Amino acid sequence: MSHPLRDLVQEAFAPLGVLARATDHFSPRQGQTDMALAVADVVAHGGSLVVEAGTGVGKTFAYLVPALLSGERVLLSTATKALQDQLFARDLPRLVQALNLPVRLALLKGRSSYLCTHRMEMARRDTQIPDRHTVHLLSRIETWSLSTRTGDLAELPGLDERSPLIPLITSNRENCLGSQCPKFKTCHVNAARREALGADVVVINHHLFFADMAVRETGMAELLPSVRVVIFDEAHQLNEVGVNFLGHQLGTAQLLDVTRDILATGLQLARGLADWQGVCSGLERAARELRLMGGKRHSAVKLRWTEEAPEGIHDGAWAQSLQDVGAACVQALQALDTVSEIAPDFMRLHDRVAEMAKRVDAFLNPCAPDAVRWVDISASQMRLMEAPLDIAETVRERLMKQPSAVTHVALDQEPPPWQDEPSMAVPSATDDKAGEGALDARPRSWVFTSATLGDDPRLRWFTEPCGLESATVLRVSSPFDYPSQASLFVPLDIVRPNDPAHSTQVAALASDAVRRLGGRTLVLTTTLRALRAIGDVMKQQLEGSGIEVLVQGEWPKRHLMARFREGSKAGEGGCVLVASATFWEGFDVPGDALQLVIIDKLPFPPPNDPLVEARSKRLEAQGRSAFNDYFVPEAVVALKQGAGRLIRTESDQGVLVLCDNRLVTTGYGRRLLAALPPMRQLQTAEALAQSLEAMSQEFISRASTTTF
Repeated sequence: MSHPLRDLVQEAFAPLGVLARATDHFSPRQGQTDMALAVADVVAHGGSLVVEAGTGVGKTFAYLVPALLSGERVLLSTATKALQDQLFARDLPRLVQALNLPVRLALLKGRSSYLCTHRMEMARRDTQIPDRHTVHLLSRIETWSLSTRTGDLAELPGLDERSPLIPLITSNRENCLGSQCPKFKTCHVNAARREALGADVVVINHHLFFADMAVRETGMAELLPSVRVVIFDEAHQLNEVGVNFLGHQLGTAQLLDVTRDILATGLQLARGLADWQGVCSGLERAARELRLMGGKRHSAVKLRWTEEAPEGIHDGAWAQSLQDVGAACVQALQALDTVSEIAPDFMRLHDRVAEMAKRVDAFLNPCAPDAVRWVDISASQMRLMEAPLDIAETVRERLMKQPSAVTHVALDQEPPPWQDEPSMAVPSATDDKAGEGALDARPRSWVFTSATLGDDPRLRWFTEPCGLESATVLRVSSPFDYPSQASLFVPLDIVRPNDPAHSTQVAALASDAVRRLGGRTLVLTTTLRALRAIGDVMKQQLEGSGIEVLVQGEWPKRHLMARFREGSKAGEGGCVLVASATFWEGFDVPGDALQLVIIDKLPFPPPNDPLVEARSKRLEAQGRSAFNDYFVPEAVVALKQGAGRLIRTESDQGVLVLCDNRLVTTGYGRRLLAALPPMRQLQTAEALAQSLEAMSQEFISRASTTTF
């Protein structure tokens, strides 16, 4: 059924429409138009839409155009800060200008993204700042703080996100002083929230969205009821992000952080009024004793939680250690009570410690139903975790049933210049001339989209854990010509992934391929152990070749991505990046800079992970197959994400090598293969070598033509 918004969207995406006239490199794509019209329908009538849009569809414009043309207030959430910044700084301004709309935009991130000037001043007086480099960095940040308008730390080039200074100059939910802060009026977090409340389109991220659902303190509580359209991009991450926030946790690092803050604040503002050294040493000792319960660990590990205690830890000793932490918290609360009127800092510290004492009590009691507990242990800290198995109930009960408080919008605004028919004017969400204060009877509109959401027509991998079984589902294929643009090679003679020699063989194959191509290669691993093993062997084998081997963990992610792109340009020796985890997605390198992606093995979730184990048991209790209904779909989505790094534009050429012959020798492997784009298959190592050498020669030829 046609409606005004659908007609506007159809015209915008037409061959001679406004997008073709106002933006560079736009060409109509049927899949993009189909998705845009589906979004227009759900925006106009309400409800939920789930869209899997393959690489190259142009899903960003497909959801932004109907959202902007609707005149509704829009909340747009992404999984990563990088996409957040791209949408706010590039995509949205381009479209707003092209469509000539009077739309106000706002960007809202979590607290840790913004400078806290109060904590920055406290850090300057902190005698425990570790080294001269950190002191110099603090001085640089103080200079920047005098000129920044937003306080967004992303404005600072070269600031390592792993810097130990960041927690000292940013606030979090636990240590923020709120309205009692001496810098409250100039607070960058509050300024960002005020801008968001006054904007027509607000760009946030999934972490911020779910953090608010858990603790109601990020500003979403005021913002969400005022919007009618909510769009989640990179929606495949939604369930895992939500699960992490909707449970609760207690970490020894949190305990040590509050200990440091109590000591610093006590000695600065209330020296001699309490035994700050004694209180803090007791809390620190209890936290360290709790960490020691997990034993010495050189790498991260997860321990299952039995009925009373984590696996391998004596019940009585575990309970006593937790009780000791609780007692140390009580002692700290008593000291803070005596000085709570002196400064708001002490009141906030009291709240933090009280919350930690509450969490100690929770972990001494049985786990909540339909939830799972475990312990994360690293070399430096222990975290006690409890989380629901998915977000389905939360979405159904707390999102989809939430009443709307959206005011009716005016429909008498002047149409944009490119719109000839006044009766199809774009409504304004900010026009307060009509309908002010009236509740909108239409249901809220929800759009969930990603390039990978499953491998079945109903996209059950995504819709079931997210409580969206009744949503409208649309799948839009990639417009790329994969048979001519990409090849797939699966080495049949490689050992199985559980063989100790597997990583060495992957590294040897990758090193040979990299030499033939001249770099421009991304090696993706499924584990950190394989990452280190493959990275070490490749560095040895490629030493003296002129090809630089970058390994995740040696530099910040931003630095690795920039170096990879630079090293893959003409005239450079070439680059190969060995990476895991976050590099499987969101790493966008179009063109010749990336022409070979090597994946070490099929990315199944680890079966001994407590959350994976609990989800598997639930499926089996329902009479379903955990392997077919959970493990394989999880691997499908991860594999599609990793393979998606290869072809990013219509002109890209590349090869995908998957070093796991189960892809072609097992039934479930063939299901995974069918989920990949339809690349032509290379049958032999010789065919792989020829393909790589041909791409290398073509790259050299283009480079010389460009140079001269």
